[in-house]
Amino acid sequence: MKVFKRLLWIVLGVIAITALSSGVYVYTHTPEYRGTKTLDKLSGKVDVYFDTYGIPHIYANKEEDALRTLGYVHAQDRLWQMELLRRIGKGGLSEIFGKDMLKTDKFFLSLGIDDASQRTVDKISKDSPMVTLSQAYLDGINKFIEEGPTPIEFHLTGLEKTPFTLKDIYNTVGYMAFSFAMAHKTDPLLSNIKNTLGPEYLTDLSIDTDPKTTLLKNYKTGSRDSIKNEMASLISDVLKDFPVPQFEGSNSWVIAPNKTKNGKVIFANDPHIGFAQPSVWFEAHVNVPNYEKYGYHLAGVPFPLLGHDRKLAYGLTMFENDDIDFYYEEENPNDSSSYKTPTGWKDYEIISKTIKVKGKDDVNFTYKKTDHGPVLNGIADQVMDQRPIAMSWIYTKMENMVMDGLYTMSHAQNLSEFREALPNIHAPGLNIMYGDAEGNVGWFATAKLYQMPDSTNTKFILDGSSGKEEPVRYLEFSENPMAINPSWNYVYSANNQPDSINGILYPGYYLPENRAKRIVTLLGPKNDWDIESVQEMLLDVTSGVNAKVVTNLVKSIEVKQMTNTQIAVLDQMNVWDGNNQLEQIEPTVYHRWIYFLLKNTFEDELGTRMFQQMLDTHFHKRLIAPMAAKEKSVWWDDINTQDSVETKNERVNLSFRQAFQSLEEDFGKDPDIWTWNKVHTLEHGHPIGQMKALRSFFNVGPFPISGTREVINNMYFKYDETGLYPATSGPSTRRVIDFSDVENSTSILPTGQSGNPFSEHYEDQAEMYNQGKFRKMMMNKEEIIKTQKSLLIFEPKK
Repeated sequence: MKVFKRLLWIVLGVIAITALSSGVYVYTHTPEYRGTKTLDKLSGKVDVYFDTYGIPHIYANKEEDALRTLGYVHAQDRLWQMELLRRIGKGGLSEIFGKDMLKTDKFFLSLGIDDASQRTVDKISKDSPMVTLSQAYLDGINKFIEEGPTPIEFHLTGLEKTPFTLKDIYNTVGYMAFSFAMAHKTDPLLSNIKNTLGPEYLTDLSIDTDPKTTLLKNYKTGSRDSIKNEMASLISDVLKDFPVPQFEGSNSWVIAPNKTKNGKVIFANDPHIGFAQPSVWFEAHVNVPNYEKYGYHLAGVPFPLLGHDRKLAYGLTMFENDDIDFYYEEENPNDSSSYKTPTGWKDYEIISKTIKVKGKDDVNFTYKKTDHGPVLNGIADQVMDQRPIAMSWIYTKMENMVMDGLYTMSHAQNLSEFREALPNIHAPGLNIMYGDAEGNVGWFATAKLYQMPDSTNTKFILDGSSGKEEPVRYLEFSENPMAINPSWNYVYSANNQPDSINGILYPGYYLPENRAKRIVTLLGPKNDWDIESVQEMLLDVTSGVNAKVVTNLVKSIEVKQMTNTQIAVLDQMNVWDGNNQLEQIEPTVYHRWIYFLLKNTFEDELGTRMFQQMLDTHFHKRLIAPMAAKEKSVWWDDINTQDSVETKNERVNLSFRQAFQSLEEDFGKDPDIWTWNKVHTLEHGHPIGQMKALRSFFNVGPFPISGTREVINNMYFKYDETGLYPATSGPSTRRVIDFSDVENSTSILPTGQSGNPFSEHYEDQAEMYNQGKFRKMMMNKEEIIKTQKSLLIFEPKK
């Protein structure tokens, strides 16, 4: 008995020590939101008030002090996220995640982001205000790295913390630019379809713009040979299981005083970005005597991409312009080290890189480069036995002034100063949205646009040897699509095609008109908008386009072939208004039906792999509505049947029956229980949460979520054979700034402000986000101090 008691006490002691150790670890690794710290290079005291949701309100006497403090508090909540983002452009993911990321690292190294960042850092003036403030921000990050607790992700991966540099900022911005470039996924695939199946198969794919759809209106009077599947699969495979979110789409609208209840501008923005934990944006309110901004920051970037103050507000959506071109290069048949140019043969530039791989030896990596850019052959095993294909990306070709643009945007005092900043953003292509307290509203397509020869279609792989398919000229910024104080009293963007410039619709990878059409329909007739009605509009989940698709499909249904239950469901679908709420069955039936229709229509010609690649592109979303309305198309025929030519009616009826049967198999015979909440969910995944044992600790969710693809409250998901629709991207924030009461403007984040799983702000906004709630973006100092949750003081080092 004594031995038993002794063993019991030992066990209890171990448990107590373990619990104590765990408690100490959690306590010492939780972000510090109160107390006093010293910070190198401060000229005076800085007060940081953290509000109810952990958002820092930074008050300093000098902007450098405020940015240095911002770097520190940003790092203590988001250092792991900063680390991942800075590593992408320089091919550093394999060092964390192992050999599975080698393909991704090779691809990003070949893009040249890291080399372009180094060239920029070598040239920029170290004394410019942009660089001075950026360095202050980096000083704060590096001070936290030096003295702050190491985030748990570094312990789990065995990664050492290292200081951040200016080059890291540019590499992060470079990844952002890449993420917007849909051409990576689309050009090779379209060339494959054209060359394998013939040009007639492209006619119905909606790769060009229909001028009858909802276009973004300009207003400037205000203040070849065949290529195999492997080329396209390279891009899809590189992005598979990517550990950070991609920037994908967005909505924004700015309503002029003549259409608002209180006679002041109302600004709304909800950038659509891949869901992840932590979420993309870090909110911070910075206040110094000569500068104030409530901003949304990318991890590791000192200046906010979204922001507002008492004078103006700005935000962004993705332009989706075509800023990447692929070129076939003609290799010298007598000398594989050279390729043909318009002036003769030229030697490839040979680039050598070294990639560190966790648990393995370093990997030496070499690729060829032409005047156009990196040759993608050899970068991945999928690209074999083909002519060299080079990728030309404007981001790495032009002088990089993006950070200067972000600095100037965030410091502009009026519309004129703001507009002057925009030509500095050559890439990524952005729709910059603007509104101010003086009543101005504006939309600006910012990118370095270029004109190609009339006969050139940049959505296919071009001829790189002749010189006949090269840019003719670069457009001046004044020629870009834009609208300033238009007569219709609002501006908006939903990633849709801008109206013509110089009589030409600029090529791009624009999204279908669904969201744009809904936004215009709601904004146009109403002239008494207020903050509550704008919030409600941000949460809108109705697609009139989807309802019209159903109407067109039902016309092809052979009712005599349907059961009574199927007819009842079709009757319900036929009166559907396109709404997508959790307890409805219509969205469940619609998306199952559309998936089978796409599969039955396209997979026989494309094959399984290329069909899946098509589902990764924007243009498959654009072709759904036109195909539903089209009676005749080369795609309707099933090429696997030799003695018959299938019609639209056959495809539509077969697809409906398959969808119906699959829903019965998944959920039972009663259609009333096929509700949207069973298949449409949202989980915010952390890179380490991919490990099953750690999923519940790092990930947030899953939750049933309303909405769907291409509605204003856009919850994107990919079609596949599972019939489940986990949302992979959507609103990364929902912001509404009302200049009639700017201190009560509102926002929300998908999960929380902190990326530290031990912080109380790791997921404290998740339920609010799911429920469509908003919280205040506080700017009134008296209110901030009165309602603060904690105060963290930074003092100069003595």
